[in-house]
Amino acid sequence: MTGRRLIRAAAALAALCLAVTAGPATATPAPGGGDGPHHGDWSMWQQNPWGWRHNAAERKITAGNVAGLELKWAFAYPKAAGAPRSQAAVVGDTVYFGSPEGKMYARDAETGAAKWEFDLTTVGQGGWPPQVQDGPAVARGKVLFGDSRGYFYAVDQRTGKLAWARRLDDKLAALVTSSPVVLGRRVFVGVSSGENIMGKDHECCQFRGHLNGLDIDSGKLVWRFYTTPPPVADGTWPNGKTRYAPSGAGVWSSPAVDPITRTVYVGTGQNYTGSAGHYDSVLAINADTGRPRWTRKMTDVDTWRIECSLPTPQDREYCPNFPDGTALDFDLGAAPNLFRAGKRALVGIGQKNGVYHVLDARTGEIVWQRSLSKPQPGGGLTGVQWGSSYDGKRLYVATYMASPGTLFALDPATGHLLWETPNPADGCTTGGASQFPQLCRPGHSTAVSTTPGVVWVGSTDGKVRAYSAETGKVLWTYDTIQDVVGVNGLTGRGGQVAGTGGPVISHGMVYTQSGAGFFPYPSPHGAVFMAFGLR
Repeated sequence: MTGRRLIRAAAALAALCLAVTAGPATATPAPGGGDGPHHGDWSMWQQNPWGWRHNAAERKITAGNVAGLELKWAFAYPKAAGAPRSQAAVVGDTVYFGSPEGKMYARDAETGAAKWEFDLTTVGQGGWPPQVQDGPAVARGKVLFGDSRGYFYAVDQRTGKLAWARRLDDKLAALVTSSPVVLGRRVFVGVSSGENIMGKDHECCQFRGHLNGLDIDSGKLVWRFYTTPPPVADGTWPNGKTRYAPSGAGVWSSPAVDPITRTVYVGTGQNYTGSAGHYDSVLAINADTGRPRWTRKMTDVDTWRIECSLPTPQDREYCPNFPDGTALDFDLGAAPNLFRAGKRALVGIGQKNGVYHVLDARTGEIVWQRSLSKPQPGGGLTGVQWGSSYDGKRLYVATYMASPGTLFALDPATGHLLWETPNPADGCTTGGASQFPQLCRPGHSTAVSTTPGVVWVGSTDGKVRAYSAETGKVLWTYDTIQDVVGVNGLTGRGGQVAGTGGPVISHGMVYTQSGAGFFPYPSPHGAVFMAFGLR
């Protein structure tokens, strides 16, 4: 997605369609409140296995006092490090977060004092420079995360020492933006790629997306589900380079898992070449075997590489699907949400074409769909990027740069619109963004998070905001485009609030990364990790 394009350096993802294969299982999200493994923690990207992104145990910050939040501490990155993309995890008194310069940090959650750091460059070689591209999960005494080279790590939660590491894919440009989810001794994580942005001289493309089930204690691969058949030579590109197909259909975001039926749910991206496999699809996978219970494709055809969005006819000769209008980049890169409407178990997921889909979790049958923004083929900038939230009452879905991006509250049973709040009109005329009106775009760059009574989301205008869950009214705003001195001694400055994750709220604190952006704001400093608490 375009948020994702940045993640590799420019980008690719995909969308949705309508073919379904039914399977034997029934998905049943647990009824209760979304707590982490310890009361009030936020130990994984989705907060709980069902993908709610909701911390029901947060009691310190409320709709009544959220206006009293202030910056408590910050951690600044070196200028050369680039954009941060790792959502935090919080367990007890420790916050864990990855950095763009290739380190995983453990810091005191309230003060930012150092506990340990792990350097990714001590493991392996190859691919892009090592960056933490996903949010860590903390389980069974381990911190689990992936990187920009296709490696996946488990480090000791207490000491930061490496327990094991495994390269999930050795294809050039393979990367792990998918944040892991844990069920017992099994960890589930997807793999995506930036191969389709490597230019015309590259023999595009040989990567195929996959979802993996690993043993959490050893790192052993228990099963792997590929999203496309193996690529084979399929003619040549105009410059004589070999073309391979089918390829693509990466898994970009965190899966959700039903512990009762032991079913893993995840979305996939578009094809890079060809038009085969489970591209732009919702997958329901048996957690024990890796076999599909059902799959549903949400787009008829969607084949996209970076040349599809370049301006000249010579570029578009490398985009076979440009003439017929199916170079869409309409991934389902957002994470799924599992919930119930009455007795029916449902799975919801947003797409880059701006549609939020709700399917029967047992069969894959479409229950309802809600279009929230006008589709934008060739990038999906207007749609749903990373993830939505469910608080037991409402679904909260945010659109990216949809002129403007908007936060929606929906009835989970019907998709009925309960309220909508556009990105505030003054977002680009106030604060740090006002210095760069030509760059500022009003939209929601992050996944949505919730706590009782409050909805949290970050914006491309550099502001992180809290909204009333009842009405959609803005309750609190903080402008991250300002200089702050980090506890590590560096000065940092935010920018677009970082995508691939969203605000994390735990034990009376709020954490976010800032300094990313499809249109990055100029800054003399590096990006910054920020921690907020009540006055």
